[in-house]
Amino acid sequence: MLAYCDKIADLIHKSLLKFDPDGIVGFVNGVSMDLHPSDGYLVSTKKTIKVSDMNGNWYKVTIEEANDN
Repeated sequence: MLAYCDKIADLIHKSLLKFDPDGIVGFVNGVSMDLHPSDGYLVSTKKTIKVSDMNGNWYKVTIEEANDN
């Protein structure tokens, strides 16, 4: 079964960059992959996006398979 974490993360990232009618979003970092800390290989399909608000507070949006169908 295919996982669509990459596509969903990309859609969320693009949406955060484009759509903010209230002007709350400050910065949107790129999509980060779940890589092994020293060897750099892919650990899982999980993706994260860090976003700041207009006050400088940072948030982490995580996209990962739920596997609890």
